[in-house]
Amino acid sequence: MTNKDKKDSEWAEAKRKCRLNDETVKMAKEMGLQPRSLIKNIPSKNEMWKAPVSVWIRDMYEARQEKAQKKRVAKAKQHQESD
Repeated sequence: MTNKDKKDSEWAEAKRKCRLNDETVKMAKEMGLQPRSLIKNIPSKNEMWKAPVSVWIRDMYEARQEKAQKKRVAKAKQHQESD
């Protein structure tokens, strides 16, 4: 089994176990998350406070996008003020 096949099978396993769709898997890959970390974060029955993995990924992705947007705006303002 090649390394790429192994990674693909790990992502397929994470997708199945965490009940993720293609969009959520894409978000996780963009953020550099590993499939094993997603599987580790599946909430158990004792962790009712913990969000499902798909919700956790979406929330984290949105937070990172907002942070990146704020950074771009601040950089643009700084560049504009220096002109």
